[in-house]
Amino acid sequence: MTITDEDCLAETLAFNEQFEAAAASRPTRGEAPDATVLVLLRRNRLGGHTPPVRLSHGQDRVVAGGVKVRAFVPDHVDGVYLHIHGGGWAFGSADGQDEKLWQLAVQARLAVVSVEYRLAPEHPFPAGPDDCEAAARWLVENAAAEFGTRRLLIGGESAGAHLSVVTLLRLRDRHGITGAFRAANLLFGPYDLSMTPSQRSFGARRLLSNTDSVRGSYELFTPGMGAEQRRAPEVSPLFADLTGLPPARIAVGTEDPLLDDSLFLAQRWQAAGTPVQLGVVAGAMHGFTLFPLTITEREQEREREFLATARR
Repeated sequence: MTITDEDCLAETLAFNEQFEAAAASRPTRGEAPDATVLVLLRRNRLGGHTPPVRLSHGQDRVVAGGVKVRAFVPDHVDGVYLHIHGGGWAFGSADGQDEKLWQLAVQARLAVVSVEYRLAPEHPFPAGPDDCEAAARWLVENAAAEFGTRRLLIGGESAGAHLSVVTLLRLRDRHGITGAFRAANLLFGPYDLSMTPSQRSFGARRLLSNTDSVRGSYELFTPGMGAEQRRAPEVSPLFADLTGLPPARIAVGTEDPLLDDSLFLAQRWQAAGTPVQLGVVAGAMHGFTLFPLTITEREQEREREFLATARR
């Protein structure tokens, strides 16, 4: 484990304090919200920051199984990155990070394909994983014809990181597909939906995510499941056999209730015999890459370097 960005700690912690102070004007993400609150949370993109900009570079498409994706294709393509957005399986969208994804596409020379998977609670588990699996299989079968390359990468943030691992496991276990995706980029994901110690002990701090909001997300995504059911490997990939998965880069902040999830997953990934990079960002809260911080700029640089060079 490497602790990064300690030189930015004062700025990072000051932002956390500002975020908490402003939390009183935002709807709480505790227990599963009603329809009105759900619409508001989806509109303000979780943190109350500036609404996203939708770029003309993005191409909305429908692929196998009727799954919607948003593609960003630069002039030079050396690989395809299957991106899965975060948002607790109930928020977020494929067009919520156009500026970031287009910049990544150009600078890392990647076609970026972001999945518009179905959201809970309207579409609980396994709808979202089904859509991501379908998009991944479509890329395995069509990337060469569509984008001129068979070099595939996968990753995402938060729930998107969870769905990325679930997708890799489904490809292996349901279709015998291993090695098609050459690397996984996993940012602050939840990998044990029965709740790791850091999730349980984080408490009620009004950062982007806390113990109550994590629990509420699980209720939306897996309604009616108890803790033991949520430990099933197809729900919580921390409990899965991780052999045969590609090299991974895992990143998380020290002030994230999902800290243990990344630490534990990195250990299990390595124990399965696969290379893994683990970076822990000093003072960073859950979802920190949504905000204009020095640590965000650095994290995006590390992400681009990893995706541009992984398994070339």
